[in-house]
Amino acid sequence: MSPPAQHKLCMIPGPIECHEDVLTAMATPATSHIDPSFIQVFSETLKGLRQVVGTTSGQPFVVSGSGTLSWDLAVCNLVETGNRALVLSTGLFGDRMVDCLETYGAQVDVLRPADLGGVPDQAQVRAMLEKAGQSGTPYKLVTITHVDTSTGVLVDVQAVSKLVKEVSPTTLVLVDGVCSVAAEPLYMDDWKIDVVMTASQKALGCPPGLAIIVVSPTALNVWKTRKTKVASYYASWAKWFPVMQAYEACKPLYFATPAVQLVMALRVGVQQLLAKGMEHVYETHRTASDEFKKMLHDWGLRTLPTSSEVAAHSMTAVYYPPNVKATNLLSSLSHHGVLVAGGVHPSLAGSYFRVGHMGLSVLEPERGYLRKTETALQRALTESGYNTSA
Repeated sequence: MSPPAQHKLCMIPGPIECHEDVLTAMATPATSHIDPSFIQVFSETLKGLRQVVGTTSGQPFVVSGSGTLSWDLAVCNLVETGNRALVLSTGLFGDRMVDCLETYGAQVDVLRPADLGGVPDQAQVRAMLEKAGQSGTPYKLVTITHVDTSTGVLVDVQAVSKLVKEVSPTTLVLVDGVCSVAAEPLYMDDWKIDVVMTASQKALGCPPGLAIIVVSPTALNVWKTRKTKVASYYASWAKWFPVMQAYEACKPLYFATPAVQLVMALRVGVQQLLAKGMEHVYETHRTASDEFKKMLHDWGLRTLPTSSEVAAHSMTAVYYPPNVKATNLLSSLSHHGVLVAGGVHPSLAGSYFRVGHMGLSVLEPERGYLRKTETALQRALTESGYNTSA
């Protein structure tokens, strides 16, 4: 058998490199999902997730699936046909949320920034909330993409949530935190967020395969008092809510088999974050991001967000320099042992690339992951004919 190819450093905006202890947690024999030892692991994982997103009363759900499933887990349980929803979109994933909402019968309004790379205007958000309220049919929910992975744009969730609750108190606030949880400050209770949606493969530091949501008591009550049946079998909270409560209480209950080894890995990832302290985790991501972006700007490169205030700290979206071809730069980076991601926004595809800097790459700088990425990028740019010292 041929030896495996040399591992290339994965610096895309997820999946990210995983800690050895996370990988070791997965390297276990087959384990029953109702084995007492696993139930204990699941219980600790659920409790830890509450701490990560800053809630004492929210109900976590951990279900086998991608981050996109976290949207279904939230939306199908809260939306009934004809409900109004407002989507604040800062990129591809905000736009996709529209499709998800409409799939379950929502009437959706979308608010986008004036320029791609920016964030929706707060005054416009207020105006749309007020108009909906005055019409007698306020928005059932507002969705916010905390960090849109397609653009690297960061939204001030705290400010938006405060505005929503001030103008339309019954409107639920749903946050897509797939690319922000465990990298950007997020305080679910203090900011009055009703649902946080995320996944295992980004700043939580685990392989892909787990969809995660945390639901406020308010949102749970909205679900419990809905008038129509949930239009999903697998994603229905009626199936998962009792299972999550049972696991947290260290009691077995079955609906569908969980991804046992992935939950074991997630427990380790969550414990590592909490051991460092979430404030330290956030500050470390901010510092590493600021330094990386400054280096890019010093090289004369442009980043996609319109200002540093709306630039994510978990990733960076960078425009290719003039006359540098996407295929050449990405291939050269790969040759130097580093993988980054191309752009995915339809209107800009081929004009920019994306670098992930979250989790292990910034929390353990002694590994040199970011330094290796910077060196490889500088070499790749030089080989593509771009002078980083000009």
